[in-house]
Amino acid sequence: MADTTLVPPAEALAALSRLDANVLVVEDRDRQLLAEAVALRPAIVRILLRSTGQATGEAADGAADGPDAETVVLPRPLDVAALQAVCAVALRCGNARRQARDLESENHRLRGVGTETASFTPEELGELERYEGILTQSSAMRRVLALLRKIEGTDTTALIHGETGTGKELVAQAIHARSRSRRGRFVAVNLGAISDHLRESELFGHVRGAFTGATENRGGLFVEANGGCIFLDEVGDASPGLQVALLRVLEEGIITPVGSDRPRRVDVHVISGTNRNLDELVRQGLFRRDLYYRLNVFPIELPPLRHRPEDIFPLAKHFVVQASLAMGKKPPEIAREARAVLDAYHWEGNVRELRNVMERAAILCKGGAVVAADLPLALERGHGSVPTGDAASTIVIPPGGAKLNQLEREIFEKTLALAGYNQSRAARILGLRESTFRFRLQKLGIASRRSLPFPLGRVATFIITALTALAEIALSS
Repeated sequence: MADTTLVPPAEALAALSRLDANVLVVEDRDRQLLAEAVALRPAIVRILLRSTGQATGEAADGAADGPDAETVVLPRPLDVAALQAVCAVALRCGNARRQARDLESENHRLRGVGTETASFTPEELGELERYEGILTQSSAMRRVLALLRKIEGTDTTALIHGETGTGKELVAQAIHARSRSRRGRFVAVNLGAISDHLRESELFGHVRGAFTGATENRGGLFVEANGGCIFLDEVGDASPGLQVALLRVLEEGIITPVGSDRPRRVDVHVISGTNRNLDELVRQGLFRRDLYYRLNVFPIELPPLRHRPEDIFPLAKHFVVQASLAMGKKPPEIAREARAVLDAYHWEGNVRELRNVMERAAILCKGGAVVAADLPLALERGHGSVPTGDAASTIVIPPGGAKLNQLEREIFEKTLALAGYNQSRAARILGLRESTFRFRLQKLGIASRRSLPFPLGRVATFIITALTALAEIALSS
């Protein structure tokens, strides 16, 4: 009770506005002070002193109820021991609340979440569901999250199916974060990105002299993940020899480094991912049936982004906020016209493509909102894949080839037309300064209002967003 302060009502309110107090003791006559204190500090423990009436511990008439605090009534003559006991409990509760807030803040800092919600309205946040970095409001992904919750606290072997860019690694990280081995490392490897003769060495390690270039012993990724989790992405690309080694790890927990005859035991939670139909590969004899059964203990199917359209806009906002904050910029809003473009696009590249698009938009955005001109041309035209014969979004190289200045001319003509002959907008689309864009138009002899027919052909087509690279090559020549 040494820190107890007795002050008049006006001073009490002023003190509450400055201090993170745990307890407020008021006389029965100071009901107005009590009401104002509740509004200012909803979690504070209120103790009301009354000469007559309700018994100790009963809620006061008219006192505001709250989930974190209550009003306690103590009768007069005052029982000092009872007052001390209530204050002691209140102090412990206050300290626990402060520790919880500190832990929550630290958790948000470590996970990098919290600041990216600034652009969401309370209504939008109320519809979003978060799970270990996964953000969704679609029923398709909510079903996925329901599956993830079923294996929390286990090290179940999971196989994540999904198209490229759907977020298989993010889901694997979410599984690991709530698994039994969550205190261990999470190691991810894309088997499709490693050449056949290096896969076993990369995963299981090697001894010195095992092959050309093996100048020292190496443990491998399974050793790095020992006690934690390894995510094997594109497991359908595993060679027959690697499949045998993976099966041994899953069944016996044993690996053998390349060039060694000494097996090593590891304890690793294995999660795998694939965009291929493993059932079909098994039927074709390209994938071991026994390995497939071991990997497919808990299958998870990730829906493509085009099958969860409710998530396009919130994910776009999330990504543009993340990218903007990383660049030290104030996160922009997304204009209505830009949202219409995002919603109309087919998203063959799924969430990964959306992230890349919004990072680009964060760079190009000059005002307080992302507009359609900040998005790639292919999105503005509403195409989600490489079209055939569409003069508005393809460029064709003739069988006999084409000179670079001819391609550059077509790039600038097409960009100008798609920008509605707005040269400022066209320059932004190509990532050029407007003065540079105007200079190139003049050099190429392109009139600002010309709209020439675009050549068609069957030799090769390019997505319009790739034209920027061609323009940069032309400018550097």
